[in-house]
Amino acid sequence: MAQMTAVQISRPRAPFEVVARDIPAPGPNTVRIRVQACGVCHSDVFVKEGHWPGLQYPRVTGHEVAGVIDAVGAGVTMWKKAQRVGVGWHGGHCGQCVSCRRGDFISCQNLRITGFSDDGGYAHYMIAKSEALAAIPDSLSPAEAAPILCAGITTFNSLRHSGARAGDLVAVQGLGGLGHLGIQFASKMGYHTVAIGRGKDKEPLALKLGAVRYLDAASVNVVEELAKLGGASVILATAPSSKAMSPLVDGLGVGGKLLVVGASADPITVTPIQLIGKRRGIQGWPSGSARDSEDALNFCALTGIRPMVETFPLEQAAAGYERMLSGKARFRVVLTMS
Repeated sequence: MAQMTAVQISRPRAPFEVVARDIPAPGPNTVRIRVQACGVCHSDVFVKEGHWPGLQYPRVTGHEVAGVIDAVGAGVTMWKKAQRVGVGWHGGHCGQCVSCRRGDFISCQNLRITGFSDDGGYAHYMIAKSEALAAIPDSLSPAEAAPILCAGITTFNSLRHSGARAGDLVAVQGLGGLGHLGIQFASKMGYHTVAIGRGKDKEPLALKLGAVRYLDAASVNVVEELAKLGGASVILATAPSSKAMSPLVDGLGVGGKLLVVGASADPITVTPIQLIGKRRGIQGWPSGSARDSEDALNFCALTGIRPMVETFPLEQAAAGYERMLSGKARFRVVLTMS
Protein backbone atom coordinates (compact mmCIF):
# COMPACT_ATOMS: atom_id res chain seq x y z
CA MET A 1 0.00 0.00 0.00
CA ALA A 2 1.36 3.44 -0.92
CA GLN A 3 2.12 5.26 2.32
CA MET A 4 5.25 7.30 1.70
CA THR A 5 4.76 10.90 0.63
CA ALA A 6 7.54 12.30 -1.53
CA VAL A 7 8.07 15.40 -3.64
CA GLN A 8 9.70 14.31 -6.87
CA ILE A 9 10.72 15.72 -10.24
CA SER A 10 9.49 13.65 -13.17
CA ARG A 11 11.55 15.42 -15.81
CA PRO A 12 13.78 18.51 -16.10
CA ARG A 13 12.05 21.86 -15.64
CA ALA A 14 8.83 20.17 -14.57
CA PRO A 15 6.84 21.28 -11.52
CA PHE A 16 7.35 19.39 -8.28
CA GLU A 17 4.91 16.52 -7.89
CA VAL A 18 3.64 15.21 -4.56
CA VAL A 19 3.36 11.44 -4.95
CA ALA A 20 2.48 8.49 -2.71
CA ARG A 21 4.97 5.65 -2.62
CA ASP A 22 5.35 2.38 -0.76
CA ILE A 23 7.67 2.73 2.21
CA PRO A 24 10.96 1.21 0.94
CA ALA A 25 12.83 -1.57 2.71
CA PRO A 26 16.57 -1.05 3.28
CA GLY A 27 18.91 -3.32 1.37
CA PRO A 28 22.35 -4.56 2.44
CA ASN A 29 24.57 -1.88 4.02
CA THR A 30 21.79 0.72 3.96
CA VAL A 31 19.31 2.15 6.44
CA ARG A 32 15.86 3.66 6.11
CA ILE A 33 15.55 7.16 7.54
CA ARG A 34 12.29 8.71 8.69
CA VAL A 35 12.99 12.24 7.52
CA GLN A 36 12.20 15.05 9.95
CA ALA A 37 13.70 17.99 8.04
CA CYS A 38 15.43 18.64 4.72
CA GLY A 39 17.15 21.84 3.67
CA VAL A 40 16.45 23.43 0.30
CA CYS A 41 19.87 24.14 -1.20
CA HIS A 42 20.61 26.20 -4.30
CA SER A 43 22.32 23.11 -5.74
CA ASP A 44 18.87 21.50 -5.99
CA VAL A 45 18.46 23.69 -9.07
CA PHE A 46 20.78 21.30 -10.94
CA VAL A 47 18.25 18.51 -10.45
CA LYS A 48 15.13 20.61 -10.96
CA GLU A 49 16.41 22.18 -14.18
CA GLY A 50 18.23 19.11 -15.53
CA HIS A 51 21.67 20.74 -15.56
CA TRP A 52 23.54 17.84 -13.92
CA PRO A 53 24.93 15.28 -16.39
CA GLY A 54 23.62 11.75 -16.19
CA LEU A 55 20.53 12.44 -14.08
CA GLN A 56 17.74 9.89 -14.20
CA TYR A 57 14.11 10.82 -13.58
CA PRO A 58 11.87 10.65 -11.67
CA ARG A 59 14.07 11.86 -8.84
CA VAL A 60 13.46 13.00 -5.28
CA THR A 61 16.05 15.67 -4.55
CA GLY A 62 17.34 17.12 -1.28
CA HIS A 63 20.79 16.62 0.29
CA GLU A 64 20.45 18.32 3.69
CA VAL A 65 18.60 15.52 5.47
CA ALA A 66 17.99 15.18 9.21
CA GLY A 67 15.95 12.35 10.67
CA VAL A 68 15.82 9.11 12.63
CA ILE A 69 16.84 5.60 11.55
CA ASP A 70 13.64 3.67 11.03
CA ALA A 71 15.03 0.33 9.83
CA VAL A 72 18.47 -1.21 9.35
CA GLY A 73 19.55 -3.40 6.44
CA ALA A 74 21.74 -6.50 6.50
CA GLY A 75 25.41 -5.91 7.22
CA VAL A 76 24.94 -2.62 9.08
CA THR A 77 26.60 -2.89 12.48
CA MET A 78 27.53 0.69 13.39
CA TRP A 79 24.01 2.15 13.31
CA LYS A 80 20.85 1.21 15.16
CA LYS A 81 17.14 1.90 14.91
CA ALA A 82 16.01 5.19 16.55
CA GLN A 83 19.43 6.89 16.18
CA ARG A 84 19.32 10.50 15.03
CA VAL A 85 21.29 10.85 11.80
CA GLY A 86 21.90 13.21 8.92
CA VAL A 87 22.91 12.81 5.29
CA GLY A 88 24.60 15.49 3.21
CA TRP A 89 26.00 15.81 -0.33
CA HIS A 90 28.19 12.75 0.21
CA GLY A 91 25.82 9.85 -0.40
CA GLY A 92 28.39 7.05 -0.61
CA HIS A 93 31.73 6.15 -2.16
CA CYS A 94 33.23 3.19 -3.99
CA GLY A 95 36.16 2.56 -1.63
CA GLN A 96 38.38 1.45 -4.51
CA CYS A 97 39.44 4.50 -6.55
CA VAL A 98 42.66 6.43 -5.85
CA SER A 99 40.88 9.11 -3.82
CA CYS A 100 39.04 6.57 -1.66
CA ARG A 101 42.25 4.62 -1.02
CA ARG A 102 43.70 7.87 0.28
CA GLY A 103 40.68 8.44 2.52
CA ASP A 104 39.44 11.39 0.45
CA PHE A 105 35.92 10.06 0.09
CA ILE A 106 34.28 13.31 -1.07
CA SER A 107 36.57 13.19 -4.13
CA CYS A 108 35.58 9.61 -5.00
CA GLN A 109 35.57 9.09 -8.75
CA ASN A 110 32.27 7.22 -8.37
CA LEU A 111 30.74 9.47 -5.72
CA ARG A 112 27.04 8.95 -4.98
CA ILE A 113 25.35 12.31 -4.45
CA THR A 114 22.27 12.45 -2.26
CA GLY A 115 19.27 13.64 -4.26
CA PHE A 116 21.22 13.34 -7.51
CA SER A 117 22.45 9.75 -7.86
CA ASP A 118 19.80 8.43 -5.48
CA ASP A 119 16.56 9.79 -4.03
CA GLY A 120 17.04 12.39 -1.32
CA GLY A 121 15.18 14.04 1.51
CA TYR A 122 12.13 15.74 -0.01
CA ALA A 123 10.18 12.80 1.41
CA HIS A 124 8.92 11.21 4.61
CA TYR A 125 11.31 8.28 4.18
CA MET A 126 14.56 7.72 2.30
CA ILE A 127 17.19 5.01 1.93
CA ALA A 128 20.81 5.94 2.69
CA LYS A 129 24.09 4.06 2.56
CA SER A 130 25.56 3.43 6.00
CA GLU A 131 28.85 5.19 5.15
CA ALA A 132 26.92 8.37 4.34
CA LEU A 133 25.43 8.80 7.83
CA ALA A 134 26.45 11.37 10.41
CA ALA A 135 25.22 11.27 14.01
CA ILE A 136 23.27 14.37 15.08
CA PRO A 137 23.86 15.73 18.60
CA ASP A 138 20.81 15.93 20.87
CA SER A 139 21.14 19.70 21.28
CA LEU A 140 20.42 20.35 17.59
CA SER A 141 16.83 20.26 16.34
CA PRO A 142 16.20 18.62 12.92
CA ALA A 143 15.56 22.04 11.31
CA GLU A 144 18.85 23.35 12.74
CA ALA A 145 20.87 20.28 11.81
CA ALA A 146 19.71 20.02 8.19
CA PRO A 147 21.48 23.12 6.75
CA ILE A 148 24.69 22.23 8.59
CA LEU A 149 24.89 19.12 6.38
CA CYS A 150 25.66 21.24 3.31
CA ALA A 151 26.05 24.98 3.93
CA GLY A 152 27.52 24.30 7.35
CA ILE A 153 29.99 21.59 6.46
CA THR A 154 31.15 23.51 3.37
CA THR A 155 32.08 26.66 5.31
CA PHE A 156 33.35 24.78 8.38
CA ASN A 157 35.46 22.29 6.45
CA SER A 158 36.95 24.86 4.08
CA LEU A 159 37.98 27.17 6.93
CA ARG A 160 39.54 24.47 9.10
CA HIS A 161 41.64 23.30 6.13
CA SER A 162 42.49 26.81 4.90
CA GLY A 163 45.82 27.10 6.70
CA ALA A 164 44.69 30.16 8.67
CA ARG A 165 45.65 30.19 12.34
CA ALA A 166 43.87 31.65 15.35
CA GLY A 167 44.28 35.44 15.30
CA ASP A 168 44.72 35.65 11.52
CA LEU A 169 42.55 38.05 9.54
CA VAL A 170 39.82 36.09 7.79
CA ALA A 171 37.23 37.92 5.71
CA VAL A 172 33.88 36.41 4.77
CA GLN A 173 32.29 37.77 1.62
CA GLY A 174 28.49 37.54 1.65
CA LEU A 175 25.88 37.31 4.40
CA GLY A 176 23.58 34.75 2.80
CA GLY A 177 22.97 31.07 3.45
CA LEU A 178 26.68 30.21 3.41
CA GLY A 179 28.05 33.51 4.65
CA HIS A 180 26.01 33.80 7.84
CA LEU A 181 27.41 30.43 8.89
CA GLY A 182 30.92 31.23 7.66
CA ILE A 183 31.08 34.31 9.90
CA GLN A 184 30.05 32.25 12.92
CA PHE A 185 32.59 29.52 12.20
CA ALA A 186 35.41 32.01 11.57
CA SER A 187 34.67 33.80 14.82
CA LYS A 188 34.43 30.62 16.92
CA MET A 189 37.65 29.29 15.37
CA GLY A 190 39.45 32.32 16.75
CA TYR A 191 40.05 34.27 13.56
CA HIS A 192 39.98 38.07 13.38
CA THR A 193 36.76 38.00 11.40
CA VAL A 194 35.73 40.71 8.94
CA ALA A 195 32.41 40.50 7.13
CA ILE A 196 31.93 41.89 3.61
CA GLY A 197 28.48 42.70 2.29
CA ARG A 198 26.46 45.31 0.48
CA GLY A 199 24.33 47.75 2.43
CA LYS A 200 24.75 49.36 5.84
CA ASP A 201 21.66 47.52 7.09
CA LYS A 202 23.62 44.24 7.23
CA GLU A 203 26.18 45.53 9.73
CA PRO A 204 24.25 44.81 12.98
CA LEU A 205 23.68 41.20 11.98
CA ALA A 206 27.31 40.70 10.88
CA LEU A 207 28.56 41.96 14.25
CA LYS A 208 26.00 39.84 16.11
CA LEU A 209 27.20 36.74 14.26
CA GLY A 210 30.75 37.36 15.44
CA ALA A 211 32.47 39.71 12.98
CA VAL A 212 34.69 42.32 14.59
CA ARG A 213 34.19 44.63 11.63
CA TYR A 214 31.81 45.00 8.72
CA LEU A 215 32.82 46.39 5.31
CA ASP A 216 30.00 47.75 3.19
CA ALA A 217 31.08 47.20 -0.42
CA ALA A 218 28.53 49.78 -1.53
CA SER A 219 30.22 52.62 0.38
CA VAL A 220 33.89 51.71 0.95
CA ASN A 221 36.74 50.27 -1.09
CA VAL A 222 36.94 46.80 0.43
CA VAL A 223 40.41 46.06 -0.97
CA GLU A 224 41.85 49.27 0.48
CA GLU A 225 40.28 48.61 3.87
CA LEU A 226 41.68 45.08 3.97
CA ALA A 227 45.10 46.40 2.95
CA LYS A 228 45.02 48.84 5.88
CA LEU A 229 44.52 45.85 8.15
CA GLY A 230 47.55 44.11 6.64
CA GLY A 231 45.71 41.99 4.10
CA ALA A 232 43.63 38.91 4.72
CA SER A 233 45.11 35.48 5.29
CA VAL A 234 41.89 34.04 3.86
CA ILE A 235 38.89 35.52 2.10
CA LEU A 236 36.00 33.07 2.14
CA ALA A 237 33.95 33.88 -0.97
CA THR A 238 30.41 32.65 -0.36
CA ALA A 239 28.33 34.84 -2.69
CA PRO A 240 27.87 33.07 -6.07
CA SER A 241 29.20 35.99 -8.12
CA SER A 242 32.56 35.75 -9.86
CA LYS A 243 32.33 39.47 -10.64
CA ALA A 244 32.18 40.23 -6.92
CA MET A 245 34.94 37.74 -6.07
CA SER A 246 37.55 38.84 -8.62
CA PRO A 247 38.56 42.20 -7.10
CA LEU A 248 39.02 40.62 -3.67
CA VAL A 249 42.31 38.98 -4.73
CA ASP A 250 44.07 42.30 -4.11
CA GLY A 251 42.74 42.29 -0.53
CA LEU A 252 44.83 39.24 0.31
CA GLY A 253 48.05 39.58 2.27
CA VAL A 254 51.30 37.73 1.62
CA GLY A 255 50.51 34.06 1.13
CA GLY A 256 46.79 34.83 1.32
CA LYS A 257 44.16 32.59 -0.18
CA LEU A 258 40.84 33.32 -1.89
CA LEU A 259 38.76 30.36 -0.75
CA VAL A 260 35.82 29.86 -3.11
CA VAL A 261 32.66 28.06 -1.95
CA GLY A 262 30.02 30.16 -3.74
CA ALA A 263 29.28 28.29 -6.98
CA SER A 264 29.19 30.39 -10.15
CA ALA A 265 29.60 29.44 -13.81
CA ASP A 266 31.35 32.70 -14.73
CA PRO A 267 35.16 32.92 -14.71
CA ILE A 268 37.08 34.59 -11.90
CA THR A 269 39.34 37.22 -13.45
CA VAL A 270 42.88 37.48 -12.09
CA THR A 271 46.32 38.16 -13.56
CA PRO A 272 49.47 36.18 -12.81
CA ILE A 273 51.09 39.36 -11.46
CA GLN A 274 48.39 39.64 -8.78
CA LEU A 275 49.25 36.14 -7.59
CA ILE A 276 53.02 35.97 -7.99
CA GLY A 277 54.19 39.04 -6.09
CA LYS A 278 52.58 38.11 -2.77
CA ARG A 279 52.32 34.34 -3.23
CA ARG A 280 48.54 34.55 -3.32
CA GLY A 281 46.35 31.65 -4.31
CA ILE A 282 42.79 30.74 -5.26
CA GLN A 283 41.27 27.49 -4.07
CA GLY A 284 37.85 25.90 -4.32
CA TRP A 285 36.38 23.62 -1.70
CA PRO A 286 33.56 21.03 -1.87
CA SER A 287 31.59 19.92 1.19
CA GLY A 288 33.05 16.82 2.84
CA SER A 289 32.49 13.25 3.91
CA ALA A 290 30.02 11.98 6.51
CA ARG A 291 32.75 12.17 9.15
CA ASP A 292 33.30 15.83 8.25
CA SER A 293 29.56 16.43 8.60
CA GLU A 294 29.67 14.91 12.06
CA ASP A 295 32.57 17.18 13.00
CA ALA A 296 30.63 20.23 11.81
CA LEU A 297 27.50 19.19 13.74
CA ASN A 298 29.50 18.59 16.92
CA PHE A 299 31.31 21.92 16.56
CA CYS A 300 27.98 23.71 16.26
CA ALA A 301 26.64 21.89 19.32
CA LEU A 302 29.76 22.77 21.29
CA THR A 303 29.97 26.46 20.34
CA GLY A 304 26.31 27.43 19.95
CA ILE A 305 26.49 28.07 16.20
CA ARG A 306 23.06 27.80 14.60
CA PRO A 307 21.75 28.46 11.08
CA MET A 308 18.95 30.97 10.65
CA VAL A 309 16.10 29.15 8.94
CA GLU A 310 12.65 29.59 7.44
CA THR A 311 10.54 26.42 7.51
CA PHE A 312 7.91 25.13 5.07
CA PRO A 313 5.92 21.89 5.33
CA LEU A 314 6.93 19.22 2.81
CA GLU A 315 3.67 19.71 0.93
CA GLN A 316 4.78 23.30 0.21
CA ALA A 317 8.14 22.26 -1.25
CA ALA A 318 7.52 24.28 -4.41
CA ALA A 319 6.93 27.45 -2.36
CA GLY A 320 10.04 26.79 -0.29
CA TYR A 321 12.08 26.25 -3.44
CA GLU A 322 10.85 29.54 -4.92
CA ARG A 323 11.63 31.31 -1.64
CA MET A 324 15.17 29.99 -1.82
CA LEU A 325 15.54 31.10 -5.45
CA SER A 326 14.27 34.60 -4.62
CA GLY A 327 17.30 35.26 -2.42
CA LYS A 328 15.01 36.77 0.22
CA ALA A 329 15.11 33.86 2.69
CA ARG A 330 16.87 34.52 6.00
CA PHE A 331 18.88 32.48 5.46
CA ARG A 332 18.19 28.81 4.79
CA VAL A 333 14.87 27.29 3.73
CA VAL A 334 14.07 23.99 5.44
CA LEU A 335 11.22 21.57 4.69
CA THR A 336 9.67 19.89 7.72
CA MET A 337 7.77 16.61 7.77
CA SER A 338 4.69 15.96 9.88
